[in-house]
Amino acid sequence: MSSFRFLLHFTVFLLLFHQNFSFPAKQTLLLPLKTILGQPPLAYLRNSKLSSSAAIATAATTNKLAFHHNVTLTVSLSVGTPPQNVTMVLDTGSELSWLHCKKTPNLNSIFTPQTSKSYKPLPCASPVCRTRTRDLSVPASCDPNNKLCHVAVSYADASSIEGNLAYENFVIGSSTRPGFLFGCMDSGFSSNSDEDSKTTGLMGMNRGSLSFVSQMGFPKFSYCISGFDSSGVLLLGDARFSWLKKLNYTPLIKISDPLPYFDRVAYTVQPEGIKVGNKMLNLPRSAFVPDHTGAGQTMVDSGTQFTFLMGPVYTALRNEFLQQTRGVLRVYEDPNFVFQGAMDLCYRVAGSTQPQVSFSNLPRVSLMFQGAEMSVSGERLLYRVPGMNKGSDSVYCFTFGNSDLLGIEAFVIGHHHQQNVWMEFDLVNSRVGFAEIRCDLARQKLGVGL
Repeated sequence: MSSFRFLLHFTVFLLLFHQNFSFPAKQTLLLPLKTILGQPPLAYLRNSKLSSSAAIATAATTNKLAFHHNVTLTVSLSVGTPPQNVTMVLDTGSELSWLHCKKTPNLNSIFTPQTSKSYKPLPCASPVCRTRTRDLSVPASCDPNNKLCHVAVSYADASSIEGNLAYENFVIGSSTRPGFLFGCMDSGFSSNSDEDSKTTGLMGMNRGSLSFVSQMGFPKFSYCISGFDSSGVLLLGDARFSWLKKLNYTPLIKISDPLPYFDRVAYTVQPEGIKVGNKMLNLPRSAFVPDHTGAGQTMVDSGTQFTFLMGPVYTALRNEFLQQTRGVLRVYEDPNFVFQGAMDLCYRVAGSTQPQVSFSNLPRVSLMFQGAEMSVSGERLLYRVPGMNKGSDSVYCFTFGNSDLLGIEAFVIGHHHQQNVWMEFDLVNSRVGFAEIRCDLARQKLGVGL
């Protein structure tokens, strides 16, 4: 996603412990993260239908990359023969991986297929053009000019990108994955060209057959984003660490029938309630269940920065948090101010550079799931609005927003609320796991540099 996505820029350097592999289930890659501050773009909400100790891996091998995060997660790797360096936004909410393949004034980095000996465009006559693109929100078509398999992707912020599918070698460290199917994009519209200029493309990480993690054959992947500094780690594959607490798992929700507002390849979980402090919100479980159209699914998304709740649930949470913080925080009274178009509960906090109020005493907000719980506390509850001061006060906003104000028929759990949580996406067992941890310390234990 984009106005919701981490302004995370991942630069991924690989430190490989294994030379020859074809990315089987037993292969593991470790990627360091680094946070780079930036102006948050409008999130990548790709499915347009949603809009109205020593680290001991049990896997055979561990490989290390590095990535940066900010409100976009970006991974650096090489593509083609000879290899060309590219930087791709890491997005668990997207399926198709794609690269800019045509130079424009606003792009600093592109992939040039003409200079690659391993580049093979996909003809639209190929059955792959139909069978492998079935989960895309816009079906593939045939480009009449060159008879190649044509794809288009649109986002909730009105951005769009299109081009043709092709096979290419993706190089991670000293190892190559041949025949990776991706989009070589040559046209489109961006609502945030400044952010787009920093990357070459996007790496889709959802459960669709075209996603990076699916094509590479990893059984699971995990990431951990620090809330204390700019560090973190991304792990592709299966591994166990003695210092990591036991994860609590919640099952992924699957609906086999196509529904107009349900993304079948998203990481969808089922909330059972929300607590503020020790008080459970008075909401029926049905408030969190998708309806007959699929509206109301809950997606875990690294491509979205904050968390967005559908109207009735958001209103109940907003009112209770407001009630429990009376006398502790001073509300910013401006009915016309809504941060990022969806966050309308904001506060004036003394201190123009550093807050003079401790956020540690604020009531914890807990998202309750079957078998698991995700808690948001302290500084993760409020986000300082960049460059906005009222006298000697700064303006901070509650980091939960109203999906209805964005026209999104879904709940979205963004990466800001995943900080200092080990997040595991288990594709084989169809579940997501959580465990609280200091992610900056996890990176150090794994020996992953920035």
